[in-house]
Amino acid sequence: MSKKQDAFYYDNFAACAELARKATHFLKEKLTAFDPAKMEENMEEIHRIEHEADEKKHQLTDRLAKAFITPIEREDIISLSYNIDELTDKAEEVFIRIYMNNVQTIRPDALRMLDIVIACTEEVCALVKEFPDFRRSKKLNESIIRINSLEEQADRIYFASMRALHTEGGDVLEILAWREIYTYLEKCADACEHVADVVEEVVMKNS
Repeated sequence: MSKKQDAFYYDNFAACAELARKATHFLKEKLTAFDPAKMEENMEEIHRIEHEADEKKHQLTDRLAKAFITPIEREDIISLSYNIDELTDKAEEVFIRIYMNNVQTIRPDALRMLDIVIACTEEVCALVKEFPDFRRSKKLNESIIRINSLEEQADRIYFASMRALHTEGGDVLEILAWREIYTYLEKCADACEHVADVVEEVVMKNS
C-alpha cells in the first residue's frame, strides 16, 4: 500500500481529533460565559462541528469499504474512528442536556471537569498526530499514560460532583439535570481513554 493511501487514514483520524478538540473548547467557552438566551444559537454551532466530524467518519468508512489493503487492521481503523467521533458526540450531548433541561447557571465543578476533558482531548490530538509512526514512536506510550491519568482525574471529579449533588439538597429537577450533564462529561473522558486503548492495542499487535 502506498504512503499516500496510508496517509488518508491517519489524516482522517487527525482531522476528526481536531474537530473533537474544537467541540470541547467551544463547550468551555460558552459555559464559562454562559448565556441561556443564546443556547439555541450555540446548539446550532456545536452541531455543525459534530456534523463535520460525521462527514469525515463517513469518508473513512467509504474508503475502507473499497480498500484491498489497509495500514492497520480494519477493525482497528473502525474502532479508532468510532471512538474519536464519540468524543465529539458526547461534547454535543452535554450541550443538548443543558438546553433540554433549561439550565440557567453552570456549576463550577462542571467547568473543572471540562478542563480535564479539554486536557484529555489535547492529548488525544497529540497521540493521533504521532500515530502514523507507531512502530517506532517513543512518545505514544507517554501520551497513553497521560490520557489514562487524566481520565482518572475526571472520574474523581465526577464522583465528588455526583455526591455533592445528592448531599447538598436542592431542587429534584435540577439534580436530575446535572446527573445527566456530569455523566456526559465523564463519557467525554471515557472516549479519550478508549482512543488510547485502541492505539495501545495496535502497537502491541505490531510489536
